[in-house]
Amino acid sequence: MPPRDEPTPSPAEGSASKRSYHVEALAKGLRILALFTEQRPAMKLTDMAAETGVPLPTAFRMAATLVTEGFLEQLPDGAYRPAPKVLTLGFSALRGMTLVELADGPLRRLATVTGQTVNLGTLSDDRVLYLIRLRNNDLVTANIQVGSRLPAVRTSIGKVLLADLDAAELEQCLSDVSFSGAGGPNAIRVPARLAETLAEIRDQGWAIQDEELAYGLRSVAAPVRDASGVVVAAVNVAVPAMEFPVGRLHDELRPPLLDACREITRLLGGS
Repeated sequence: MPPRDEPTPSPAEGSASKRSYHVEALAKGLRILALFTEQRPAMKLTDMAAETGVPLPTAFRMAATLVTEGFLEQLPDGAYRPAPKVLTLGFSALRGMTLVELADGPLRRLATVTGQTVNLGTLSDDRVLYLIRLRNNDLVTANIQVGSRLPAVRTSIGKVLLADLDAAELEQCLSDVSFSGAGGPNAIRVPARLAETLAEIRDQGWAIQDEELAYGLRSVAAPVRDASGVVVAAVNVAVPAMEFPVGRLHDELRPPLLDACREITRLLGGS
């Protein structure tokens, strides 16, 4: 709502009114923070200026302000990277999500029962965004954290989420780039093979990732649905491949995983 001492804009004035509340300096600072990704954890000032389209002196003032406020830190080579204070923003947002709050208990019980790493993620474009990660074993091949985004076509969580999309949604979500880049020895690299895999997942209700994301890593995933029956997230149990052949993954870890996903679904109002 606008402040009490300002008039409420009419519908015709709505667009102009929204622009009047826009603080460009703040927007520029937020755009700078948004430049940092898992693949690009640090940036030079010149790159910040070029990618945000602001003059170099302006980029310098923005970066200096973010350093002063604790959101950026400067490295010895002059580059900048996000400071720990940025994490508080992300974790606060995640903790405010109903899904994350309701899933926390069932996932912790699943991690305890299996003794393995448990993850919860949602679909973000053609990638999986990890919202919860409970690490219980030494998965040296998987440097995954809350906030990581990994190719959906190469993860068990991603394949479960993709399997819930119809043909039009799937075509809009994926491109040739979705299948490119490094992966494990069994990575799916062509749409035709993915289509076959997704059909199987729809029929059985769960997915296995067999060294598709990285060598030495396997996982099994199942969907979480909301009250309307839509798949809103997926949970997996991730294990070292040398300790868990696919058969053991299916027989030992799939049942408690399905139980946990059903419990989270019920907490979300589903059945």
